[in-house]
Amino acid sequence: MNLLPLYINYPSWIKPEIFPNIPILGLIRWYGLMYIFAFGTAFLVLKKLLKEGAFDTLEEKTTEEDIFSFITTGIIFLLIGARVFSTLIYNQYDPTNPNSINYWTKPWLIFWPFDKNWNFTGLAGMSYHGGFVGGLFGMIFWCKRHKKPILKWIDAMVIAIPLGYTFGRLGNFLNGELYGRITTVPWGIVFPNAQRFSTSLEWVKEFANNIGLDATTRLVNLPRHPSQLYEAFFEGIFIFSILWFFRKKKPFEGFNGALYTVSYGLVRFFIEYFREPDADIGYRISVNQNAPLYLNTSLLNISTGQILCLLMIIGGLTMGIICWYQSRKKHISK
Repeated sequence: MNLLPLYINYPSWIKPEIFPNIPILGLIRWYGLMYIFAFGTAFLVLKKLLKEGAFDTLEEKTTEEDIFSFITTGIIFLLIGARVFSTLIYNQYDPTNPNSINYWTKPWLIFWPFDKNWNFTGLAGMSYHGGFVGGLFGMIFWCKRHKKPILKWIDAMVIAIPLGYTFGRLGNFLNGELYGRITTVPWGIVFPNAQRFSTSLEWVKEFANNIGLDATTRLVNLPRHPSQLYEAFFEGIFIFSILWFFRKKKPFEGFNGALYTVSYGLVRFFIEYFREPDADIGYRISVNQNAPLYLNTSLLNISTGQILCLLMIIGGLTMGIICWYQSRKKHISK
């Protein structure tokens, strides 16, 4: 047994509620607050880009009111898309579970914030990829309605997205959800709601012994990759740094949008190998249908998120090629 534990216990003082056990205030959750921080951060980044003239055209200047209207429309469409994707793609109906809902046959419950006992649950469950699609439609809708150049505005908006996304993943961490697979790395975290394993299994005993974890109880909770923090950094801060560098150096309109789509798809695809897939969905593509979700047994075991990321990469590359070709064609015609 190691003298020094090679893992971190999830802080017991962190609760999903900001003010747990306090009437009314107990309904306020960190995850919801992180959404406010995310949208606020995105707005501040757009204001900075506004001062740099990222939205201006020869015909007119952009105002702060335009930015507020643009981001508000995008948020509304984003939330709709995120919720629809979460319920229709990620939700798996279980007829044996009385609390399970088949949203395909009862779509009116997608935005219903109460359970069957009228307890307020909020809109639990959001999908990034759904938010991406919804937000994209929202931006296009707003630009069409206000007669603004779509690619120019999308190029600016994608710079504001990653830092906001960082707050979203921090919200997942504070909720103790979307954790990664079991690991022996010293920064692995024991999440309280993760699957527990029987200490009667030899591999569990050996695993626990290697990291100095007490395995004298019947069931033991093994440390996990803090994949939420990986995503918060790489899909948030890292991608933001790349886009911020290129904000004044883009070779053609639509470049930033394509760069964001491809870079997010690539980064998220690889991080998915550290993140445990949803237990009710498992792998969409697998070389072994019985492969455990808590271990990465093969790079060919592909999750739902990875499939959507591959579609993002293909879509981003296609967008980049089309925008480059159109830009080159305009340049030649001049």
